[in-house]
Amino acid sequence: MQNTKLLLAGLTFTGLAALAGCSFPGVYKVDIQQGNVVTQDMIDQLRPGMTHRQVRFIMGSPLVTDTFHPNRWDYLYSFQAGGHQRVQERMTLVFDDNELLVGLSGDFMPGVSRDEAILGAPRAQSTPAEVPASAPAPGSLLDEIQRDIDAVEPHVVPTPRPLDTN
Repeated sequence: MQNTKLLLAGLTFTGLAALAGCSFPGVYKVDIQQGNVVTQDMIDQLRPGMTHRQVRFIMGSPLVTDTFHPNRWDYLYSFQAGGHQRVQERMTLVFDDNELLVGLSGDFMPGVSRDEAILGAPRAQSTPAEVPASAPAPGSLLDEIQRDIDAVEPHVVPTPRPLDTN
């Protein structure tokens, strides 16, 4: 009887110690990153009218390409620091039938980067490099995109040279 009580107490203590090890303070938990890393600088380089190849050069391959909507590219990124809440960011790029970029939506928008927003650094205003021949209708999606793009400081995007196949 005494041995049974000791055995039961020992098993209970061992089980509780094993369970406590799962959330014991000081136990290292691995950071988990999944998806495409998307930065504000990458978004700031995007321009309406860019081709699939130019966008893929800047952003990388999309994480999700929808079979039913081939003109929509989704970029997802999630990060969970060990023992902390998961943070997820999402970016969707939309192309027209000619495979040219016409819109974007998600957690990033053209404009002030997060670092500049935190530090409060003012951005230098720049004038657009080129003005389209016909202005979009006021209040339209194209007008909204154009206003967002005009507010962004332009960055030089290198164009890859074709490979020599000789």
